[in-house]
Parts: sequence; C-alpha cells; structure tokens
Amino acid sequence: MIFLRSLLFNLAFYLCTAVFAIGGLPALVFGRKAILELARAWARASLWLLDVICGVKVEYRGVENIVRQGCIIASKHQSALETLALVTQVEDFTYILKRELTFIPLFGQYLLRSDQIAINRANRSAAMRRLIELAGKAIAEGRAIFIFPEGTRRPAGAPPRYKNGVNHLYAAAHAPCVPVALNSGLFWPRRTVLRRPGTTVIEFLPAIPADLPTAKFAKILQERIETASDRLIAEALAADPGLAANLVKMDRPARAAS
Repeated sequence: MIFLRSLLFNLAFYLCTAVFAIGGLPALVFGRKAILELARAWARASLWLLDVICGVKVEYRGVENIVRQGCIIASKHQSALETLALVTQVEDFTYILKRELTFIPLFGQYLLRSDQIAINRANRSAAMRRLIELAGKAIAEGRAIFIFPEGTRRPAGAPPRYKNGVNHLYAAAHAPCVPVALNSGLFWPRRTVLRRPGTTVIEFLPAIPADLPTAKFAKILQERIETASDRLIAEALAADPGLAANLVKMDRPARAAS
C-alpha cells in the first residue's frame, strides 16, 4: 500500500509541477517577487498532496528564530522535502544551487528570473567568488540565503560531511546564520519512490550571530544542526520504529561540545 500511495504521489507531484510551470508563465514577465509567490504556492500544493496521498505531514518548530532581514539559513539536507518546505516559511529568499538545474527547460528560467544563485561546481574558485558576490548583494537587499552546508542530500543517520562554502559565505556576508535541523530522510528518503507516513519535523534553531571567528562558527553550526537532527530522528523512531528502515546504521564520529 505504501508503494502504491508513493507512486500515486510522485505522479501527482509531477503533474502539479507541470501545471504550475505552465500556468505560472506570466510570473516570468512580472519578475522575481511574482515567481517567489508562485514557488510558495507550488510548494504548499505539493506538501498538501504529500499529506493527503501519503500521510506525510510537516511540523515547523522554532519559526520565531527566523531572522526577518538579510541572513543565511543553513539547513541539514536529507530529502527533496525541505527544498519545498523551507520556502513556505520565508518571504524573500534565494537558494544556492548547482548550475545544472538552470538547464532544465522552463524550470531553469524560473530560477534565473528569480535571481537564484547557480554555481558551477566544476570551477570552485570562480564559484566561490560568484557565490560571495551575489549572496552579499541578496543579503544587503534583505533576503534570506538558503544553503545546504553538506552540498548534497545525505541519508538520515549518515556521518556529517560539511563543506567550506558555508564558512566562506558567513565570513564574507557579515550576517547572522540560522541553522536548521530535520528528520525528513526518514519519511522521504533519497533515491527511492517510497514515502512513509508520519510527521517530519523541520526545526529552525537560534541564530548564530554575525562575525564570529570562522572556525568557531563552523564548529557551532555543525554541532547545533547535528545534535538537533539526531534528537529529531530519535523522536521519530520512538513514534514509529518502522522508520528505521530508512536510517543509515553506522558509527558516527563523536562531536566535541561547543
């Protein structure tokens, strides 16, 4: 039954995406703000389908911690789910994403016209310069910059692999950073069509103030995200032990307390 409901959701999700992509074409004319409104509507519709068809609900915690001005929002990344859910909580945002996504017909145009930051990961030095330049401009305009510090999705329970991009961005931006913990990989794991019912939690943690020494920032960021994500995973497993099927079982390196 879970497989059939998951398959139905995937079909409905892609149909929903196509309807919004085609029906929302006028937003390309009206510009970035209109495209962001379209993105939020698409995200809410997609999450509604996920709830109705698969029984996956999203609970947001700590939304009072979101900085309502230019900031960095650094999120754990276990699933495609958070790429949808995060945009419903922030009014003006910019994602840092891989350049290849802008090559997708029509979808790529929405990304480019809404000033999302596309990075060519094949040239890291040039990518970092572009990231700092464009992100600094976006933060100065009061936007929230979404970044996944590990760069790509990691299975729930996998050891962390934080990259230096978020550290360079933080040092250059002179802006606070809001860490985000989650357990979405238990419900919408990567590289499978299965969507397991339950309530996934996305938790915005207290902001890290601007202009800390970079090494200290990196330590605090990883510690906060990983500790809170571990807690959320344990909470979900206590409610439904069957979710352990989507948990990577391996020894995780100990983390020093911040």
